[in-house]
Amino acid sequence: MKIEQNRIDDLNLELTLSVAKDDYQENRSNKLRDFRKKAEIKGFRKGMVPMSLVEKMYGQSALVDSVNDVISESLNNFIRENGFKVLGEPLPAEDQPATDWVNGNDFTFKFDMALNPEVSIELGKEDEIVYYTITATETAKKEMADNLLRQYGSLEDGEAAKEEDFIIADFEQGDTKVEGTYVSLRSVAEGVRPSFVGLKAGDSIDVNVNEAFTNETDRASMLKVSKEELASLDPMFRMTVKNVKTFVSAPMTQETFDKIFGEGNVTDEKQFEEKIEERLRAEYAQESDFRFSADAKKYLVEKAGVVVAEKFLKRWIFVANDGKFTMEDIENEWDMFIADYKWQMVRSALMQKYDVKVDESDMLASAKGFAAYQFAMYGMNNVPDEQLEAFAKNILSQEEQGRRILDQVENEKTIAAVRDVVTLKKKKISVEKFRELK
Repeated sequence: MKIEQNRIDDLNLELTLSVAKDDYQENRSNKLRDFRKKAEIKGFRKGMVPMSLVEKMYGQSALVDSVNDVISESLNNFIRENGFKVLGEPLPAEDQPATDWVNGNDFTFKFDMALNPEVSIELGKEDEIVYYTITATETAKKEMADNLLRQYGSLEDGEAAKEEDFIIADFEQGDTKVEGTYVSLRSVAEGVRPSFVGLKAGDSIDVNVNEAFTNETDRASMLKVSKEELASLDPMFRMTVKNVKTFVSAPMTQETFDKIFGEGNVTDEKQFEEKIEERLRAEYAQESDFRFSADAKKYLVEKAGVVVAEKFLKRWIFVANDGKFTMEDIENEWDMFIADYKWQMVRSALMQKYDVKVDESDMLASAKGFAAYQFAMYGMNNVPDEQLEAFAKNILSQEEQGRRILDQVENEKTIAAVRDVVTLKKKKISVEKFRELK
């Protein structure tokens, strides 16, 4: 077996593999003998099929398999002996001619191979990365306070319906009457919604339900019919408002404070405002860290000057995924993919340089943080630690979620290591200006 390499550039090689008869013949013969032992053919005892018949039935596949075995082993040895860091794996050259599979022939195959570059990056205090310190404005404080009070508010009787309100209505069409249906004005199509705004108890209007409620599932539920029955319905209904319900924010009372912050932690409006500011600072610190992480990644990748054999990588992704993506799909997602790919290479180099390690406690802590965030989305802010831990362990037991958590922890610990080495160029910015940044 002979391999000749032609280096196209620093990252791309073209390999020519010459496979002689002696390279594959013994392996082919072994495969045929193995076929003979296992073959079950009518008229012959197992293991006693004439070799001529085995050759006729399995000779071609044995030849292909044995040659491919030689190619695979030779390529792996070649890569290992040369210490190559291969991108993906070698691919048959695009101009490889069709192979004439005849036993006893010598064969020539061409492969394209790409290498991952060595990543080297030196960092020090001369490296400056912007870190935004976000300041809470009065507008932001009011917005969070209003949102919290709305979150703990309630539905109460109202007069004229507003865009955020609900109405309770009857829908009539001939002898058909659907009573007491709740309608959220936010669910009404934008073009029709103005005719609902201002309605009061006792008002009646004609409604084309197909135009007003475009979601079939919601429309079927509202009219108390199956989705299949919708097609045969006349869409024109007479809607009569029975009641208007408006969402009223929770009042500034001790009961409300206890619901939001826990019993006795806030006792007056001044402490309520202090807690709002405290929450905003914590929220902004997370946003600042997230922005710093994104800016640091971009800075580090640019400084490392990572160059990738992109043409080969696109082709390898297409082949490796066996038709799951078209080349057009790959091109459409390429900018995001290649940025992440380069970052992973830089991150790997930095983890080695700064001896960054991830252990089980790091993974569990991150998963618990994610679990706490999910519970908080449903208003559960004081979940017992043992429940959080159980939920976190379940997250880590899921392969895809576990990989996501690992990726997140590696990012966080790598950025933390970089943060200790470089200079943070701190800039104060209002939350409104911060959110305008790209």
